[in-house]
Amino acid sequence: MSMQNQVHKRVNVMLPQETLHIIDRVAQHGDRSNFIDKAIRFYIDEIGEDNLKKQLKEGAQKRVHRDLEITKEWFLLEGEAWRENK
Repeated sequence: MSMQNQVHKRVNVMLPQETLHIIDRVAQHGDRSNFIDKAIRFYIDEIGEDNLKKQLKEGAQKRVHRDLEITKEWFLLEGEAWRENK
């Protein structure tokens, strides 16, 4: 959604001088707000993706023994089906 279609609210934030220099080097003149908005949204998306990956990994690790047992059962059943269909 473009910033022009959104309701805006002015906020005051304190940033280190070096951070402002970096922003001013990469943002178009007079476009700090848009640049900061995009940077924050990108950062939040990345954190969300990292958290999802972490949760998926933890879940897979918790269920590894169960999943291996299910795989073994299906492998045996598939082997029987192949033998019957020959």
